[in-house]
Formats: sequence, C-alpha cells, structure tokens
Amino acid sequence: MPSNPRLSIVVPFFNESLNVERFFDRLVPILDGLDLGWEIICVNDGSRDDTLDRLLAAHGREARIKVIDLSRNFGKEPALSAGLTHARGDAVIPMDADLQHPPELIPDLLAKWAEGFDVVYAVRQHRTGQSIGARIRARAFYWLFDKLSEVPLPREVGDFRLLDRKVVDVINAMPERTRFMKGIFAWVGFRQVGIPYEQEERHFGESKWGLMKLLSFAFDGLVAFSDYPLRIWALVGSVISGFAFLYIVVRLIKTLVFGIDVPGYESTLVTVLFLGGVQLITLGIIGHYLGRVFNEVKGRPLFIVRQRVGLEKKDDAGNDDAKDKR
Repeated sequence: MPSNPRLSIVVPFFNESLNVERFFDRLVPILDGLDLGWEIICVNDGSRDDTLDRLLAAHGREARIKVIDLSRNFGKEPALSAGLTHARGDAVIPMDADLQHPPELIPDLLAKWAEGFDVVYAVRQHRTGQSIGARIRARAFYWLFDKLSEVPLPREVGDFRLLDRKVVDVINAMPERTRFMKGIFAWVGFRQVGIPYEQEERHFGESKWGLMKLLSFAFDGLVAFSDYPLRIWALVGSVISGFAFLYIVVRLIKTLVFGIDVPGYESTLVTVLFLGGVQLITLGIIGHYLGRVFNEVKGRPLFIVRQRVGLEKKDDAGNDDAKDKR
C-alpha cells in the first residue's frame, strides 16, 4: 500500500437519473472521511434521460467527480472498461449507481487492501429484490461455469470490489473486445479475498437486465472462458456414431435371420430430424465462437468517448496524447 494512496471509484451510469444525487450524497461523505485522495469516474453509457446533465452538475459542485460520456450505449462491460482505463488511483473500486452496492463497505475493502490483498471482492449474503427463478438461474450459471471453465468464479460476487493498481494495469492491457469482467477479475489471479455484505434494494428505476439479456450475457461468459461447448460435440458425435454402428449390426443380423422387411417411415424421419438438429446446434455454437473471432479481428475500439469532463484527454486505449506523439 503506497504511503499516500489515492482511490478511484468507477461507476457506469445508464438511465440512472433518479439515483445520481442520492448516490453522491451517500458516497462523497464516506470518501471525505478517508485519509487519502480520491476521485469518482462516472461513465455515462449513452443514457437517454438527463443522467448526463445531473453528472455534469455534480462535477460543477465537486471537481473530484469526473465524467466520461460515451458516444452511445456500448453496454456495462465496455463502460466499466472505460472507467478502469481512465482511473488513476492506486486502488480502484468499481460499483453500481443504484446503491445496491453500499458505499459504507469501502473502508472495509481498503482495510483488506492494507493487509496486502490485491483484489478484495464483496460477497452478497442475500439476493434482494430477485425472484426464486432468478436465484435458481444464478446458481445454475455459477455451477455450470465452475464445471466448464478452468477459472472458478467466486459465488455471489458482482463487480463491487477493490482492485490494486497493478491488477488494473493488467486488465487494461488485455486486448480482447468482448469482455466478461467477472471472469477477467478472477482470471488475472493475484492475492484475492472476499468480505460479506448485505445487498440493498434498488432505490429508483428498474433493472436493465431482462431474462434474454442475462441468458446472452451468461453464454458470452461461458464462451469467453471455456472451449468445452466446442469440444463436447466431438463426444456427442462419438456417442451417436456408436449407437448408429450398433443399430447397423442389429439390422444386419435381423435381415440375415428373418429376411428383408419393410423399413419404418417413423424411425427414418426421427433419425433424420435428430441428426439434423444436432448438426444445426453444432453449427450454431461454432458460429458463435467464429463471431467472437470476427469481432476481435476487426479491432474496433471497445468504446468511443464523446467528451471527458475533469479528465486528461486520452485515446480509447487509455494512452496520453503525448505518449502517442512520441
């Protein structure tokens, strides 16, 4: 831990107009009570309400509140990456703007950092405001991810955590475009520890994560950290081929013993449809992986910044213009 540490809070905002003032009213007094310098990096991810205006007004009242306005809605993971790219603290804490991540936990995160841990993640004790179905889906995802990926995810852990400067530098240097940040946080390693917290109810507004978006996000996470969905079809093909070979043997023996009978229409139709469905599923999974390769090869920036307020001008990779000129 540096002798004069500086803390960066990174917060993505998307249509969080009603939460802006309440969020800063709780967060800023806690940061002022810490014996260290701080900044809040607010990333406006293409909000369609007056979130940006409220963030700019907050910057006018407090210069340590800094604003990054993205050119459109890129999604939470790119917005979070934009904040990490621009954060300059010795420790960086990503958190949500809806106050489900309690700012009062920040001193506890810093205390663990002072003990020498590089990543301190907050572990939910209860999923407040979620249905039983949502909780079952979340548990199923964590179980499946642990089975398929070589990088286990800590259970009930979101983006709310403290990252040491060296961890942030490693993440910012990663070139991949399609990002599953929970997996990346786990993949980088370093000394990690969890601390419990009680997740609060969302104060205003509704969650931006619908069922289909969550399922797509979960599948992206699995694809990003495992090639098992590709390899499993070799096993499926082997099993199907084995059954097909046994069926051929049975048919040959039956033909030799009882003679030739009229083949069944239903069995032929079922076999053709089954094998066709397996082939289409296989092609779909291969296509998903190929699509990710296509996105990476294009090399488009992860995000585009429309304006920065209170921050040095940098490119989308986080480099100073002066460095680029050199």
